[in-house]
Amino acid sequence: MALTTRRRALTTLGATLAGAFALPGSQAWAGTPHRGRRPLWNAHAHNDYEHPRPLSDALDHRFGSVEADIFLVGDQLLIGHDASELDPTRTLESLYLDPLAARVRANHGSVYRGWRRPLQLLIDIKTEGSSTYLELDRHLRRFPNLFTRYAHGRVHPAPLTAVISGDRAARIPMEAQQERLAFYDGRLTDLGSTAPASFISLISDNWTQVFTWSGDGAFPDAERQKLRGITAAAHARGRQVRFWATPDAAGPARDALWAELLGAGVDYLNTDDLAGLETFLDAHATA
Repeated sequence: MALTTRRRALTTLGATLAGAFALPGSQAWAGTPHRGRRPLWNAHAHNDYEHPRPLSDALDHRFGSVEADIFLVGDQLLIGHDASELDPTRTLESLYLDPLAARVRANHGSVYRGWRRPLQLLIDIKTEGSSTYLELDRHLRRFPNLFTRYAHGRVHPAPLTAVISGDRAARIPMEAQQERLAFYDGRLTDLGSTAPASFISLISDNWTQVFTWSGDGAFPDAERQKLRGITAAAHARGRQVRFWATPDAAGPARDALWAELLGAGVDYLNTDDLAGLETFLDAHATA
C-alpha cells in the first residue's frame, strides 16, 4: 500500500473495528471530491490561539489539526499559554466551539466542504487535569453532534475529533466513562499500552527528548529506524503520531526534518508557521 494511502487510511475515522477506530474503508467518512485545494490533514497548528485570527488562520491554510490550551477558571475554560495572559472574553467556546459549529452548519456537516473527514481539535489542559476535563466534558456536551463520540465500545465519527492532552490526571475520569466526546493523547510510554485506539487515539512526544537530530546534516540511520519503529508500532494499534518541539525556523534544516517525518509516516507535522508548512506540504504533494 502506498505511503499516502496508508496514512490516509490510518487517519480516517469510520465504523469501528474491534471497538477501535476504523482503518480503511468507511464510505460515509471518506474524502469526496473538493471544489478547492484539498485539506492538509498532516498539518497541525501548534498554539493556534496565538495567531492573529485563531482557528480562521489555520482553516484558511487548510490545516487538519489545531491546538488550544485551556485553563479552568470558575466554570469557564479560558484560552492562553500561561495564566498571566488569560482574557475572560477568550474562551474555548468563543474562539473554537461556536465558530466551528457555525462552519459545520454552513458546510452541510463538515469543516471542509466536500470532505467528510474530521478535523482534530487538540485540547491541551493547563490546570489540574481531572477537574478541568470534567468541566470540559460538560462544555463539549453542549455540541453533541459536533464531536466524534465513543459509546460502549464503538466510535461514532462526527465533523470534529477532540483529543485531550496536557495534564495527565485527565486520564482518570476519561477512562471511567462509558460515553465521551473526546479521546486521549498518549506519550511514547503508552506506545505498547493495551488501551485501544478508541481511548488513546494519538501518541505525542517531545522530539528533542527522543532524537538528537535537528535537520542539519544526515539523519543518523539508527534514529531513522527508531522513528519508523515508533510510527509502525503506533499505526499497528490504529493510533496516530505527532512530535512537538521540532525545529520551526524556516530553512533547509526544517524542511529536511519535515521530509523525514513524512517519509516515516508521522501523521501530524507541528508548526507555528502556517504558511510555511502549507507551502512545504503542497510542494511535496506535487512532487
